[in-house]
Amino acid sequence: MKKFMFLKVVVISIICIAIFACSRPSTNKQQEGNKEKKSTSTPSVKLIGKYPLENPPKLSKGIHAAMGSSLLHLPGDPDNIFYSSSDRGPNGKLTVNSEERRTFPIPMYTPAVYKIEISKGKMKILEQIKLKLPKGSDPVTGNSFITGLPNFKKSDEAPYDAKGKSVLSYDPYGLDTEGLAYNPTDKTFWLSDEYRPSLVQIKKDGTLVKRLIPSGMESKFKNAPLIPIKASLPSVLTKRMENKGFESVTITPDGRYLFTMTQSALSNPGENSRVVRILKINLKNSKVIAGYAYITANGQRLGFEQKDIGVSDLYAINEHNLLVDERDSEKGKKAKLKKIYKINFQGATNILGKDNDKGKTLEQMNAKGIKAVGIKTVAKEEVLNLLNYDYPYEKAEGISLVQGKKLAVINDNDFGMEDSNRKTELWLFRLP
Repeated sequence: MKKFMFLKVVVISIICIAIFACSRPSTNKQQEGNKEKKSTSTPSVKLIGKYPLENPPKLSKGIHAAMGSSLLHLPGDPDNIFYSSSDRGPNGKLTVNSEERRTFPIPMYTPAVYKIEISKGKMKILEQIKLKLPKGSDPVTGNSFITGLPNFKKSDEAPYDAKGKSVLSYDPYGLDTEGLAYNPTDKTFWLSDEYRPSLVQIKKDGTLVKRLIPSGMESKFKNAPLIPIKASLPSVLTKRMENKGFESVTITPDGRYLFTMTQSALSNPGENSRVVRILKINLKNSKVIAGYAYITANGQRLGFEQKDIGVSDLYAINEHNLLVDERDSEKGKKAKLKKIYKINFQGATNILGKDNDKGKTLEQMNAKGIKAVGIKTVAKEEVLNLLNYDYPYEKAEGISLVQGKKLAVINDNDFGMEDSNRKTELWLFRLP
């Protein structure tokens, strides 16, 4: 009998240990190249507020002002004050004569940075800061304000009028602004641009200071002499997929380094790579000093084309750690990926100058192949899964930290071009 009771206790103990082991939460730290793990946000993350933008200014019939391509909270500002940017402006697609065309119903639209306030369950615009040239006139607007129109023929999509019939003028100063960062050392903003891709420094009043472009593109900007151009970015960036250039930019709190990355992998060649390059730039001389490989989620496993998995924003905690906003291209119940990760560069390989290895580009290698050639990718740790909170929007495009403990997320509603009822909304979470 004693032997039976002893065996019974042993069996029960084993079962309890197994249950405890299975129920332990995964840290979900991914050194890239490892198999992806299913995970959920830390239970102690709490949604503490939703702030929709009410009554945005009207731009034209059925089109209202919009922001949400980025989000930024400045140290020293009240906790409820943020900055956000618009993109290139209202645009859409029409099929004319069996050809899909990009339309710009307000071709004179000027991209802008918005100062916003959240209070009493609402978001409101406090200030609009339009982007402008330091001197002279933009060839399209005829004044100091620039447009969001593409820069060059062939290199960019052709811009058409609202009916998709007539080709509009190209603007060498035009910007498709996305990410937004602030340098506390000189009190200037930096914006990321999807077109080239490029990075643009601006004063707090919206005046353009300079534009960083990929090496080898200098000659294209001979007809844009009104702002300094510096070709300090890697030439490989010209292989960005159309409309998937720089979506994000962030600056370390000490103002020393800027980080950016393209929305999706480069077409280098093909469009099925999971490898996205992160650049680290020394702001003293605008030189790229490091590059790192980031592996996005496996689109095929989620039921998406890989090019539909991308990164929409970055936030620098410090020189070694960033927050990354990674998402798919669906909304509501069809969405499978809307996550914020914390990534770490320590131990990751500097990939500058390693565009080809054994005849293959980084984008032609899978995770195992990258590991095999000795490249260590950045480590990822999940911070927040927005889908656990029934996040309804496709484009969660801006993230920012407030006092290190509140995480703010904003969506881009694309000026309501596809859905006039879709709002821009800021969600606020308390982190553990």
